[in-house]
Amino acid sequence: MPIIVLRDGESAGEIETKLAEAGAEYRRLTIYNKHIIVAWPDDKVRQAGIDAEPTVQTVMYTRTPYMLTSRDFIERSSFKVGRAELGSQDLVIVAGPCAVESEDQMLEVARELKACGVHAIRGGAFKPRTSPYSFQGLGEEGLKILAKTRDETGLPVATEVMDTRLVDLAARYVDILWIGARNSQNFFLLREVGRTRKPVLIKRGFGMLIDELLLAAEYVILEGNDKVAVIERGIRTFEKSTRFTLDIAAIPVIKKKSHLPVIVDPSHPAGTRDYVEPLALAAIAAGADGLMIEVHPYPEKAKSDKEQQLTPREFKDLMQKIRRLAEVLGRRIP
Repeated sequence: MPIIVLRDGESAGEIETKLAEAGAEYRRLTIYNKHIIVAWPDDKVRQAGIDAEPTVQTVMYTRTPYMLTSRDFIERSSFKVGRAELGSQDLVIVAGPCAVESEDQMLEVARELKACGVHAIRGGAFKPRTSPYSFQGLGEEGLKILAKTRDETGLPVATEVMDTRLVDLAARYVDILWIGARNSQNFFLLREVGRTRKPVLIKRGFGMLIDELLLAAEYVILEGNDKVAVIERGIRTFEKSTRFTLDIAAIPVIKKKSHLPVIVDPSHPAGTRDYVEPLALAAIAAGADGLMIEVHPYPEKAKSDKEQQLTPREFKDLMQKIRRLAEVLGRRIP
């Protein structure tokens, strides 16, 4: 499928007219410092005959169904997360509790995490729970607590959005939005978060193929949002020793197929805090660009996922090992 790269400062009016006359679909975007038109299907674009247009720098025909996430388009993408650059040599650490439960809880854990050197604080204000009787999150009050956490620590805050109706609300309070495993193929939601221009992290669904994950990212980027990363968080297999099976192989596969940064969430596949550390270290060794780890000041009192959340002390110990491993691998933790 083609990506039409325009010359700087040139108008695309004539090209858009020809594409429309040929019956092609198209979207004009400015992403990754490029002025482009994404057009499809191939036969209609070729029929439009835009290759020779003087305003066209080049026409790229990608070999994959995901044009904008493919390395055929660009080699590597990155964006700022606090003081770090996700997708560069920086190793980005996002940590915090599964759910925002109170202001005291968030501020206490955030202070400890800042002292450990994390780059962003996570916390769920809306919780997608299997049972309707489980804790569902504090909603907007949780978002306000996250905003206060940012104001006190100076660190960006991230939360999950579950519904198109919640996107604008969440975007008013937080710096980073993530799409959870249950919603990673909710295409209306992906489009909506793309329009916010906030950094977006997309978790791989329980049974998603890697190509399906990259196509989910394509929905976000096609809305003009080029601050996108994907999260490997384990897939459902026949094995029951862990909550999910962390697909370590997905890390190098995604990085070969795509320019997107790859974050690994070791907490959810572990399902118990005993396995979080080895999975986190394995992810870094396999080439992950960042980690998202659940940390709670008092995990035994947590309202969700209490078994897999680390204590601040356990997280501090893990961070020391992460730093040593990062140094060996030529990565840095700013």
